[in-house]
Amino acid sequence: MASSSILTGQYVQINQTPASIGDRMVAQIIDWVIQFAWMGGTIYLMSLLPDKTGESFYWLFYIFIGMLPTYFYSIICEMFNNGQSIGKRIMMTRVVKKDGSQPGLGAYIMRWLLMILDGPMMSGLGLFVMLLNKNNQRLGDMAAGTIVIKEGSYDNLQVSLDEFSHFSSKYRPFYPAAEDLSLEQINLISQTLELNETDPRIHALAEKVKQTLHIDHVYESDDSAFLWRVVRDYQYYALEEI
Repeated sequence: MASSSILTGQYVQINQTPASIGDRMVAQIIDWVIQFAWMGGTIYLMSLLPDKTGESFYWLFYIFIGMLPTYFYSIICEMFNNGQSIGKRIMMTRVVKKDGSQPGLGAYIMRWLLMILDGPMMSGLGLFVMLLNKNNQRLGDMAAGTIVIKEGSYDNLQVSLDEFSHFSSKYRPFYPAAEDLSLEQINLISQTLELNETDPRIHALAEKVKQTLHIDHVYESDDSAFLWRVVRDYQYYALEEI
């Protein structure tokens, strides 16, 4: 089964394997059985109510005890059980964001809403979509930026310096002050370095970085090389903390 490797913003590598279509189908069937059982139990309890119970109470009982918990079953389970419904828990699968982080409320709602399209009411459109992409994502997953993974494959692995092509075990940072930069600042530097080397913004940013880090002497001959060195030194210190 294909697996994906992600490098997070903190330079931790995450290996995750998408849950197979079979696992996802079995988990869904388990969830459906639970939902039908809940509805069946609700109807049975209604049959035990006294005959003098008013019709309005019957409807309120049916809606609030039977329908609503069944209707919101998946989103409630996943939100409050770390991305797992009962079926997913049994099948050892879990919903996560594609970057390995935990989905937010918006992502869970998007998956839940699009189940109308992905489910059997649309002739199993979700199953067809899963067959066409390597991560076995249904439409709801693609819209929410989520993926269902095998729980046992979700491992945080320590990253060594040797796993970076520009690092070796003998690498030594030039600018220790780079450790004090934030991830947002490093991302800004990286994005700026994608510009043409003659872009004046690179020089302006290099001067700003020197000022911020109180660097009086640089070892590189141009601003781009200096900024790249700062990024690599930041990565070095980030990896040291893992």
